[in-house]
Amino acid sequence: MKSASISLFDINPRKNFRAYVETSISLLKMFSKQRLETHGSALHGHLIKMGVASERYIAVRMIILYLNCGKSTEVDQLLKEINGFNLVVHNCLISANVDRGNLDEARGLFEKMPERNEVSWTALISGFMRRGRVKESMWYFERNPFQNVVSWTAAINGLVQNGLNFNALKLFRKMLQSEVMPNDITFTSIVKASAELGGFGFGMSVLGLIVKVGFEHNVSVSNSLITLNLRLGEIDLARRIFDQMEERDVVSWTAIMDMYVEMGDLREARRIFDEMPERNEVSWSAMIARYSQSGNAEQAVELFHQMVQDGYRPNMSCFPSIINALGDLKALRLGMNIHGHVSKIGVERDIFTSSSLIDFYCKCGKTEDARLVFNLILEKNVVCWNSIVSGYSLNGELEKAKELFDLMPKKNSVSWNVMISGYLENEQCHQVFELFNQMLLSGEAPNESTFSSVLCACATMASLEKGKNLHGKVLKLGLECDVFVGTALTDMYAKSGDIESSKQVFGRMPEKNEISWTAMIQGLAENGFAEESLVLFEEMDRTSSVTPNELTLLAVLFACSHCGLVDKGLWYFNSMEKVYGIKPKSRHYTCLVDMLARSGRLFEAEQVIGSMLGQPDTNTWAALLSGHRIHMDENSEMVAERTARKLFEIEEKKSRGYVLLSNIYASAGRWIDVSNTRKLMKEKGLKKSSGCSWLEVRNQIHLFYSQDGNHSQSAGIYGILELLKSEMLAV
Repeated sequence: MKSASISLFDINPRKNFRAYVETSISLLKMFSKQRLETHGSALHGHLIKMGVASERYIAVRMIILYLNCGKSTEVDQLLKEINGFNLVVHNCLISANVDRGNLDEARGLFEKMPERNEVSWTALISGFMRRGRVKESMWYFERNPFQNVVSWTAAINGLVQNGLNFNALKLFRKMLQSEVMPNDITFTSIVKASAELGGFGFGMSVLGLIVKVGFEHNVSVSNSLITLNLRLGEIDLARRIFDQMEERDVVSWTAIMDMYVEMGDLREARRIFDEMPERNEVSWSAMIARYSQSGNAEQAVELFHQMVQDGYRPNMSCFPSIINALGDLKALRLGMNIHGHVSKIGVERDIFTSSSLIDFYCKCGKTEDARLVFNLILEKNVVCWNSIVSGYSLNGELEKAKELFDLMPKKNSVSWNVMISGYLENEQCHQVFELFNQMLLSGEAPNESTFSSVLCACATMASLEKGKNLHGKVLKLGLECDVFVGTALTDMYAKSGDIESSKQVFGRMPEKNEISWTAMIQGLAENGFAEESLVLFEEMDRTSSVTPNELTLLAVLFACSHCGLVDKGLWYFNSMEKVYGIKPKSRHYTCLVDMLARSGRLFEAEQVIGSMLGQPDTNTWAALLSGHRIHMDENSEMVAERTARKLFEIEEKKSRGYVLLSNIYASAGRWIDVSNTRKLMKEKGLKKSSGCSWLEVRNQIHLFYSQDGNHSQSAGIYGILELLKSEMLAV
């Protein structure tokens, strides 16, 4: 800015008047745009001193600057200095007032004009359109004596901007009937309207006209045609238009890049992005957003760093994407740096950025910081309410989540689903059912996500009666074909012991994914149909296009373990990486150890533990210890003690290892060691976890713990048990 002023002072207006005026106007435009009143006033003084302030173009620019800075007195003074009516000055004043949103002021100036040209009319037509005052804009359009391509285009483009696409198409027909030829902006607007309406036939008719008029090589028109074809699913045609373009701009490249992203081909999208001769903030943001949305958080962050290093400033749509990616990575420090930058440039209170910040802090476990961001949002919508409720649920702070949920001024299905899934994740199944009933009473219709969560709660509680009722609602709402609902029903019936119903639901599913197959394979194995489970896995591997994941193979190993097919289980385990490209994790090793230990192959089980790359977890040691309990011999006792010590080291505050070792000693008749182990448990304040069973009566779950008297009817229950006991003894 300083250098620009110096360059103005270096010009001698007497020797090069034109360059002096052009530089002055350029500076005034810049000061006006940035509303730099002080700089403008200083320049105005200099121009008066040099005797050029009354030059018409400079005076007009000076008026616009003062108008943008809200200096009405200076505007009036400059208008007085202009002798008589000046059409250009009045048109500039109308445009300036329109840009500032002073439509009534602009209209007042327009009405007082003794003379108007096409610029005057078009400024008012487009101005009212931009502010959503369509009816008033069309009133001026219909009375406009200069109905040329500019005014027609202003009206058509305005209708499209206001979402009145059908009206825009009707007006375009009238324009053609009036024998006014469209220009590139008209075509761009009308193609956009066709895309929004999904009018392929009309779009193709417009394409014919575009070729006839000779705009097929215009960059803006071609870009809009690419967008039209992408919206209508005509991908090959969109690519053909792109390939035939003689000239492409950043919009063209971004549109075709986004096409591959929508197809799920991120590799090709990135190749297009890397080939782009020119990029802008939109293309960078689009690629970052797609990486973030597809779960490629690391690539999103890497690209964001590259964007900043290359000197591009992130736009408003970029911040939510990068913040979401950092949340997935739990990169707290980097996210806080972005938050600081967002606050500095003043977009912190943008609703989308703020919601992303809430999610970010909650994913990093910083719910207090998330609440601070939430409190700063001036106009909270349902999205930010859902974000904070979900965040508290994610971190197990269900009381705070429910408190905010109850305060929500407006709830949608997402709000209910967030709260229901929060209770489910924290294993509070009773609250899941209670909240689901409240949702039904509120009039909010449950969707696929709702049923998936509630059916999962039924599976956890083995609540078959509730599950059947939900199945009826699913059928009534026509959601049985949804893959997630079908999977949840399959799992619910299997976990409730109704394996036949589980198989029926699974068999009727029109679409199955890897989770569906895994639920059925696991369900069969858990219900004692291990061999049938393995047959189903072979069928999946042989006939379906679904690739097994790590959970599927875990279910297969479980099935092998429970039907004694150790060698087959070993083959599957060894095939995980070679055949399926899945590296075994600790739970696969645990299942393998359990399988070997159950069959008495304890030495091999120990070898498996020794071959693990990472440290074995508590479940692995517990599986080996359980195997020693089943297959006791003299050597086994020493190994069991050694294994138990490993378990004590990892789980020093849990009783599982002590209980298993105590049972092993009891099986060997080593009662002193049993007594010492139980004494050690007592000294450490450890208790064996109570056994729990439950049953469902009339849609109500009744829980019973060992030696528990908390049930409301416990006295009557124990009385019946005593009666049964006495009758059994009498027999």
